[in-house]
Amino acid sequence: MAMPLSRFATTLNPETIPTSLGFVDEFRCSHMSRFVLAERLRVSGHRSKKGRSQKLRWCSISSTSSAASSLIASLAADEEATAAESLVQRVNSMVLKQAALMSERLRSEANLKVKPDIFLPGTLSRLDDAYDRCREVCAENATNFYLGTLLLTPERRRAMWAIGVWCRRTDDLVDGPNASLLTPHALDRWESKLEELFEGRPFDAFDAALSDTVAKYPVDIQPFKDLIEGMRMDLRKSRYKNFDELYLYCYYVAGTVGLMSVPVCGIAPDSRATMESVYSAASALGTALQLTNILRDVGEDARRGRIYLPQDELAQAGLSDDGIFAGKVTDKWRYFMKNQIKRARMFYDEAEKGVNELSTASRWPVWASLLLYRQILDEIEANDYNNFTRKARVSKVKKLATLPIAFAKSLIAPARTSSPLIKE
Repeated sequence: MAMPLSRFATTLNPETIPTSLGFVDEFRCSHMSRFVLAERLRVSGHRSKKGRSQKLRWCSISSTSSAASSLIASLAADEEATAAESLVQRVNSMVLKQAALMSERLRSEANLKVKPDIFLPGTLSRLDDAYDRCREVCAENATNFYLGTLLLTPERRRAMWAIGVWCRRTDDLVDGPNASLLTPHALDRWESKLEELFEGRPFDAFDAALSDTVAKYPVDIQPFKDLIEGMRMDLRKSRYKNFDELYLYCYYVAGTVGLMSVPVCGIAPDSRATMESVYSAASALGTALQLTNILRDVGEDARRGRIYLPQDELAQAGLSDDGIFAGKVTDKWRYFMKNQIKRARMFYDEAEKGVNELSTASRWPVWASLLLYRQILDEIEANDYNNFTRKARVSKVKKLATLPIAFAKSLIAPARTSSPLIKE
């Protein structure tokens, strides 16, 4: 999904990424996205009914070939359902693994005290300078993100600047001015530099800030690697067969950012939520934000030859790629968009459950981000679902009005309901 950072001191040429050292089960788990399960059951039910009617029609024809065809069709449907379930289980597994790692690291104070030496590149001698450069990039090119970070404590905002800049630089590899030069091998090199960064060997100032951040907070490398995998998906495909495929993509490019952020935001000492539920909510928020970007930028993405919408659901609504490229708002398109917006809002609902489990100092900016981005969906509706030629934007007045609401929500104490898996 295109979220390019302006090229101020961050653009990378994929061909020049250094290779030398010194750079840079269960899906039905009670804490995972139950609304996704409901949506999958709805779709599966639709498919099952369709499958039964097809079998009845086939059985009315007494022939071996018709029976064989029916069996093949049934097996194909089962394989498709299994593949879709495996995608959802993969996301579930990755989220739960991060929660388990976080729990383990918090139990070991030694892990929090060990800090590798950060070897600063060039003439840069102060980490403050590295963080200042991250701040400049965010303030210049990611205004909404930057303003949100100002609501955090000074130490946490610096960490989020470092994480944000790395994510944008990674995204820029696919969507930046040098994207045409990008190859899978270049992303492999970028990933190897990430590993060096986590070992305290950054290549530049931006990486030095992130290297210091991951040394201070119990941030795991896997969400960063998963985000790179999302960039690989962008290289391989520009269509998504169903929502399960799109859901996996959203996790890779946005849900991962939620997982990166939890260790920085921290969890409230009085929270009785499980680590799994907090991480699931964080992943849901990232997915909600990405789905909102997708629905807002349909026209923009189509002009780049990309359609980040479930192909099977488009077909069910009587729509096609050609119709999207034509950019005409029809009743079929409005009906389709209503369902897409409804699903995105369900992800926001799931994300809300975890916000007040975060530390008190981190709740306000997270609530502000959630509420402000959710309003983009309202603006798409206000534009009569014309996201081909009109970009939904939230006015400054509405943004300002949202801040006190977000602050009030941030004051609510964590839920007091205990869980069989209490966070220690």
